Amino acid sequence: MEFLQGQSVETTVAVAVAVVAVAAGAGFILLRSKKPKGCLDAENFREFKLVQKNQISHNVAKFKFALPTPTSVLGLPIGQHISCRGQDATGEEVIKPYTPTTLDSDIGYFELVIKMYPQGRMSHHFREMKVGDYMSVKGPKGRFKYQPGQVRAFGMIAGGSGITPMFQVTRAILENPNDSTKVHLIYANVTYDDILLQEELDNLAKNYPDRFKIYYVLNQPPTVWDGGVGFVSKDMIQSHCPAPAADIQILRCGPPPMNKAMAAHLDDIGYTKEMQFQF
Repeated sequence: MEFLQGQSVETTVAVAVAVVAVAAGAGFILLRSKKPKGCLDAENFREFKLVQKNQISHNVAKFKFALPTPTSVLGLPIGQHISCRGQDATGEEVIKPYTPTTLDSDIGYFELVIKMYPQGRMSHHFREMKVGDYMSVKGPKGRFKYQPGQVRAFGMIAGGSGITPMFQVTRAILENPNDSTKVHLIYANVTYDDILLQEELDNLAKNYPDRFKIYYVLNQPPTVWDGGVGFVSKDMIQSHCPAPAADIQILRCGPPPMNKAMAAHLDDIGYTKEMQFQF
């Protein structure tokens, strides 16, 4: 009888240990699967510290901002942007939208690639920023919403710094193993030196040759050049973007004159308003 009682006690202890282990394992899985909360506030500006500034060219730099902890995520939905607040050369407040080139898979920080114009008000603020300074950021902002597989293919037409939302969306699509969406990008600039994120874009084209195609267009190309020349034309769009269809969408982002011209081209080719989106 004592033997049976001892066995009963041992069994009870074993069961209790097993229950605790299962509960602990379930809790661990729950924590691992829970999506981290983003650091952005849509209503109030928050401060983020500049931890690295890399000058890419005479007027382009990459700014790396730290998030509160090494495991924090920015929490920016794909295709949306943030508002940055700074001061112009006269000390007046200026607020301008920017799209990070990083995703929430890049934890602990976010990056902005900024082209700084001589007379740009926010450009002045970025030009003057030093490592250790803080940037006021609010977001997310934007109308674009993306779900994997919502279209068969995207056509993208970008000009200058308008490449940043395209790059963000393209990265998110290609780096998702469950997303088979194809991307066809036309990227226009004035000169070769004006091309932003070229190394990153070329690496994506190399790593995902069946899903990502890029066609560069320059208004003032170098002597040796195998891309497009001049302004983006209807022929270029028809050759390098998916044809009008219910399961495709054309995204565009560039200077206002370019956006207006591209909208006219797309209308003429037969893309409906539902097939077009302008950032």
